[in-house]
Amino acid sequence: MGKRSTSRGTLASLAAELGVSRTTVSNAYNRPDQLSPVLRERILATAERLGYPGPDPAARSLRTRRVGTVGVLFTDDLTYAFEDLASVDFLAGMAAASYGSHTALTLIPAGPGEDVNPQALVGQSAVDGFVVYSVAEGDPYLTAAVARRVPVVVVDQPTTTDLPWVGIDDYHAIAPAAQALLDAGHRHIGILCIRLGRERNDGPVSPERLASASLHVQKARVEGALAVLAAGGIDPRHVPIVERHINDRANNLDAARELLTAHPELTAVLCTTDSMALAVLDYRPDISVTGFDGISTALYRELTTVIQPNHDKGAAAGRMLGALIDANLADTSIDLPNTVLPTSFYAGSTVRRI
Repeated sequence: MGKRSTSRGTLASLAAELGVSRTTVSNAYNRPDQLSPVLRERILATAERLGYPGPDPAARSLRTRRVGTVGVLFTDDLTYAFEDLASVDFLAGMAAASYGSHTALTLIPAGPGEDVNPQALVGQSAVDGFVVYSVAEGDPYLTAAVARRVPVVVVDQPTTTDLPWVGIDDYHAIAPAAQALLDAGHRHIGILCIRLGRERNDGPVSPERLASASLHVQKARVEGALAVLAAGGIDPRHVPIVERHINDRANNLDAARELLTAHPELTAVLCTTDSMALAVLDYRPDISVTGFDGISTALYRELTTVIQPNHDKGAAAGRMLGALIDANLADTSIDLPNTVLPTSFYAGSTVRRI
């Protein structure tokens, strides 16, 4: 076995050692399909012996004008990306879409209420493009991403953007959950939702706040549920709605407590996330409840819920962004069709007839 060099080799010294061109050496790392397996293996083995670590990514990015990284702009606390199972599934889909492309994912967190300069955070991120995951209409981080003049794909919201978009039809997707409560005889139904806008509100939702909500996913789910209840003869004005700005267990338990303490007549709670519905079950196991997302914990507990394809959503967004980057489309206003993914309803066992 050859002795490994203690000095750091270079692309030029490796090419000279092998008697091949620098381009051939570079192809062994960046375009392996251009070489025979035997030649590539010889190049890599010699590189290891000479202590050559591979092409300098900084030099490569200057030459190709790419850094080989895409940014996922996640406007929540970074821990939420790994604790919220819907977000975990989404990120897994993003990772699956990048498999084999030699592209890394960079999470760019900007949690709600944090004192962060959007232009500085987004402007200093070394990425080839952004997937912006579920932000409010007019969000400054989305504005900063667009200002970078790199490809941008929006996931879930805002739904009013002209940018390439991937998501579901939240307004109609929640309809089966609301209908299940009506079909089981419930007429006293409350709703729990997570934040409807960037401004914090931990408490009841007024008709005015709902109408002006800048987070379109939650707005659509609540309004879609109210439309079904109205069609079933329930006045939307008599349906209490409680909101929480942060979607974690402590806040969701407190939301369940607030709603059910203020409205003891309720026999059912419709939730816009599975995490809220699971908190209701823990707070009041005897009450009927529905969720939204289809996370593994909810399905294990037989929660009646709407299943959305979070993994497929991440994969679709990743593929769309990759296509834009590959086409060198710096103008993200290009007219691309939106990707609307299907949802399904899981009947579960948490809606009881009365």
